Amino acid sequence: MKPRLLRLAALFLLGGLGLFTLAVVWHNWGDLLSSPRHSPAPVTTETLQRGQYLVRAGNCIACHTQRGGAPLAGGRAIDTPFGAVYSSNLTPDAETGLGRWSAQDFWNALHQGRSRGGRLLAPAFPYEHTSLLSREDSDAMFAWLQSQPPVRQVQPAHTLRWPLGTQPALAVWRALFFEPQPFRPDPKQSAEWNRGAWLVQGLGHCAACHSPRNALGASAGVADLSGGLMPVVNWYAPNLTDERETGLASTPLSEIVRLLQTGRHTQASVSGPMAEVVQHSLQHLHADDLQAMAVYLQSRAREAGSSPKRPAPPPVRASVAEQGRQVYARHCATCHGEQGEGAAGIYPDLRGHRAVLLDEPTNLVQTVLFGGYGPSTAGHPRPFGMPPFVLELDDRDIAAVLTHLRMALQPEGRKAPEVT
Repeated sequence: MKPRLLRLAALFLLGGLGLFTLAVVWHNWGDLLSSPRHSPAPVTTETLQRGQYLVRAGNCIACHTQRGGAPLAGGRAIDTPFGAVYSSNLTPDAETGLGRWSAQDFWNALHQGRSRGGRLLAPAFPYEHTSLLSREDSDAMFAWLQSQPPVRQVQPAHTLRWPLGTQPALAVWRALFFEPQPFRPDPKQSAEWNRGAWLVQGLGHCAACHSPRNALGASAGVADLSGGLMPVVNWYAPNLTDERETGLASTPLSEIVRLLQTGRHTQASVSGPMAEVVQHSLQHLHADDLQAMAVYLQSRAREAGSSPKRPAPPPVRASVAEQGRQVYARHCATCHGEQGEGAAGIYPDLRGHRAVLLDEPTNLVQTVLFGGYGPSTAGHPRPFGMPPFVLELDDRDIAAVLTHLRMALQPEGRKAPEVT
């Protein structure tokens, strides 16, 4: 009887594996097989202008341009916890770029995460976000890319750990975490709100950074803005729905637009990966689109409600407090002022500054180690920067001075926990 039960169990197991395999195959190929053929409209000047605008809105140039290399020729390493993925060449070179691609091939890449010929793309390319784009958007982007000068540059091979970069592994990942879907406007919201939602969830792919990722690298969804530590680069993307972290619920819309467009407003500035987004993408967007994004983001923040009050942190040891005071006086006070008051229009006021008071102090550590530099934009062409201190301060100095900044220089009721 026992061998018979074992055989039955084995049959059930094999049957289950077979059904799972069929489900994975259908999930990854069904939409491609059923995708209708499409003939794009004739290319006009308006089409090219729209395509250029959408490519900029998607920040494509940032990932698809190697440092010091030709724009959009690819080759930039996108580091992940599983290895590096190298961006592809988007110029119309016939051998190494998109020269032999069709508009249908490009649509399959954006909507289904497939390269020409059907090969599955690694999810470092945010196709869960670009799947929200319409066929007309895709055609316009492709037309503009095809109008650019071709650059011959071979894409380096990915260095993902085996078997994570293989087609079977990518097929399973997609079956678990990816379902292409068009953008569906919320009929209860205004046209402006829905435009902002489309920009944030689609081309802006804000959740690619501002959403936590699980052990397999999947985010919580295109509309999730709950923040998280960005893998490998180790910057913390704030929770955009948390008033304590970003202040989006209470900040005037004009100031949010100003931050997106120039990289700074009266109480905040961007640096790190967000500075790159402003530099290459957001500053080029139309004012009404930035306004729509601000309306959507503020709505999400207000919908989330107020954050729970943070308990007062325990006092720090006198030796740490003194060390922090000395380091601040020696290296920081010249620019930031003896009490952290800064200088209007040049150095930010650090008292009550949300980036300073985040529970997660990673961004502060990054800034002290490697410097803080805002983007150069039309609205702020010569931003002041902060020099790196990685060669001057040791870990204890950095922890002490940041603790001094988060406690001694902050008003009562706003103090943040010690940095260890």
